[in-house]
Amino acid sequence: MDRLQSMRLYTRIVELGSFTAAADDLNLPRATVTHAIKQLEVRLGAQLLQRTTRRVRATRDGETYYGHCVRLLADMDEVETDFREAVVQPKGRLRVDLPVSLARRLVIPALPEFFARFPQIELDIGTGDRFVDLVREGVDCVLRIGELGDSGMVGRRVAMLEQVTVASAAYLRRHGMPDSLAALHDGHLAVNWASPTTRRCEPLEFVVGRRRREVALPGRVTVSGVDAYLGCCEAGLGIAQMPRYRISEALANGSLREILPAHPPPSLPMTVLYPQQRQIPARLRVFVDWLVELTAGRN
Repeated sequence: MDRLQSMRLYTRIVELGSFTAAADDLNLPRATVTHAIKQLEVRLGAQLLQRTTRRVRATRDGETYYGHCVRLLADMDEVETDFREAVVQPKGRLRVDLPVSLARRLVIPALPEFFARFPQIELDIGTGDRFVDLVREGVDCVLRIGELGDSGMVGRRVAMLEQVTVASAAYLRRHGMPDSLAALHDGHLAVNWASPTTRRCEPLEFVVGRRRREVALPGRVTVSGVDAYLGCCEAGLGIAQMPRYRISEALANGSLREILPAHPPPSLPMTVLYPQQRQIPARLRVFVDWLVELTAGRN
């Protein structure tokens, strides 16, 4: 019999005043109850109960121990109740980290619906594109766009984001609209994207048939932040490639124009990462499921 069981048994003996009544109440053999209390008294080094022919009473040490048992068992019951309720109605604080543009344009506008569905969950949202050490920083999950290296985290792909190749209307007036991949080498410039982790400049990528084609263009500016990347493109500094959702308004109003739609860039995977754990908290599970639902249809 473990310590928790011994505590529950002891409190019932004190409350019922009888070994036999406690044994019947807990559906235990009388001999098991007697042996368990003897072991408990030996372990504590104190006599807890005084036995008479008619009733069992707690000693002074036994009354002190009984008070501790009642408080500890009440706390344990409360914790277990909270966890059982959390499975039915997830609750608690969840720390997440999201890319800036994805948070602002997609996730945050949909949060009222999430909170209406899960009113007992609180979100602590960080935004950025930097590497996040989930375990050291106490972050429950991160959402990332693009191919990811081996991080030791559990990864669940939630969507594939369509990308487009674009340039500003002003840029195209100066350089012309390219009608083929070969035409890109006729005086065109790129806003060069440098990976925030490797600092290596990435070429433009296009899907031709079933193959990927890389096109490296010269550029006057190199950036490693998504806002700067978009800003440079809007300023007419070169051609860029980015997810369609991020620039849907600019495409609609004509400030940015799509280039070579017959050869789009490869779609970008969107993945949620969280630490490996034996049991995923309900609040994390429902948030990840909600992200999958939110991004459905954006492939």
